[in-house]
Amino acid sequence: MAVSEDSFWLAPGGEGTLQRRIQQMIAESILTGRLRPAERLPSTRKLAQHLGVSRITVTLAYTELLADEYLVARQRSGYYVAEMAPGAARLPSPRAPLHPTAHQRSHPEPNRPAALIDWDRHLIGRFSGTPRVEKTPDWRRFRYPFVFGQVDATLFDRQSWRLCMLQALGQKDFAALTDDQEDRDDPLLVEFITRHTLPRRGILARPEQVLVTLGAQNALWLAARVLLGPGRHAAIEDPCYPGLRDVLAQTGCKVSLVDVGPEGLAPEALPDQVDVIFTTPSHQAPTGATMPADARARLLASAEARGALIVEDDYEFEMAFLRPALAAVKSLPGGERVIYAGSFSKSLFPSLRLGYLVGPEPFIQEARALRASILRHPPGLMQRTAGYFLSRGHFDARIRRLGRVYGARHTAMRTAIAQHGLTIVGPGPTGGSSLWMRAPEAVDTADLAHRLRADDVLIEPGLPFFARADAPRNFYRLAYSSIPAERIDDGIARIAQHLRP
Repeated sequence: MAVSEDSFWLAPGGEGTLQRRIQQMIAESILTGRLRPAERLPSTRKLAQHLGVSRITVTLAYTELLADEYLVARQRSGYYVAEMAPGAARLPSPRAPLHPTAHQRSHPEPNRPAALIDWDRHLIGRFSGTPRVEKTPDWRRFRYPFVFGQVDATLFDRQSWRLCMLQALGQKDFAALTDDQEDRDDPLLVEFITRHTLPRRGILARPEQVLVTLGAQNALWLAARVLLGPGRHAAIEDPCYPGLRDVLAQTGCKVSLVDVGPEGLAPEALPDQVDVIFTTPSHQAPTGATMPADARARLLASAEARGALIVEDDYEFEMAFLRPALAAVKSLPGGERVIYAGSFSKSLFPSLRLGYLVGPEPFIQEARALRASILRHPPGLMQRTAGYFLSRGHFDARIRRLGRVYGARHTAMRTAIAQHGLTIVGPGPTGGSSLWMRAPEAVDTADLAHRLRADDVLIEPGLPFFARADAPRNFYRLAYSSIPAERIDDGIARIAQHLRP
């Protein structure tokens, strides 16, 4: 199939003859990558009709491009971009200067530098450049992927998910699939959250107190935008989930760091004046520490004394396979001042992008209005599919299976770590899917991660989780959600080998 002639335009009043201008237009399209090797050009007849020129003019332009090795001609087939067409560093011909066409000036090619635009002046919002946990797109090709949050395909019930999606695509659910739901959520999914998920955390909530979000990140963003702004004060754990720091930076609020200990955030370490406290009490991110019951009660008392709210990120509570998870902070006396955030990213799969917020109706009303102004609502198809998958027992079966498999992997991890002399500092007493590790002080785990990649091992350096300028560089996270148990010992052995002096 040939490239459409409609994608070519000649600038009015351009320099040179029509033949030279056509030649120049096509050569620049090849140089900038818009036309790629082996692509077929429009026929001389079609391109001439489109440009309003004679066919011989286009034929002569194509002939010059053949001579310059930009094109090749195939008998009875037409003209094609040459497989070895000149690269961007070589001009098509010294005989005439190249000038971009009007179409190219108004539709810049993706690889063309915009040298005439002062982007430092135009880019008022700066959201890149902050430290992030690197996600390796091709992590599955590594034999020892100790990466967090990815899905082991062998543990996912794809057949049941496929059947649930087929039902969501059926005539009965046509409205849920196709209608503009404005700011509403799927009632089947909300019903499961209110009647099954939340009661397991000790939380009772009405549908009006629940908002479906595009994952936990979106839930944290909505909560921060509704509750914080310039002149307001937030407290966060250090280390913590780096995405939360990005979210808070966008609000313009003051941020205080609270060091994390073996039991997570210490309520006594909170600043005297604070408006919102962000915490991950079930499995502290990234250390895996679990806040004890008495500390949760003290946290609520501290928040009440300061007139503060709490945002409880319960992103991984289902992964409690060593012992039952403690009741959520929101379920305790005084929990009305807690905004609860949950997610299906770890229990199902991250690209599903479904999470939820639970809070008092005034808060949910404002969060719903904000969500509607940005994205209206999460996709109806995914909400309804998830609703079927959850309500028909497939989800509970998956959690039981994950508990068995993760339990075995957790045991294999701790055994291998002990045998090879590595150091765990985040034990994850209830379970989870990762361990927080400490290397010798002289080790920079970013450099360690780089060296391990060449040995087929993936780990996550710990530095991006810290906000302090003097943060230690010798921490790292090892997850076991994506690596088979039989490979764990060999993978840990390789890490230990790279850590030896």
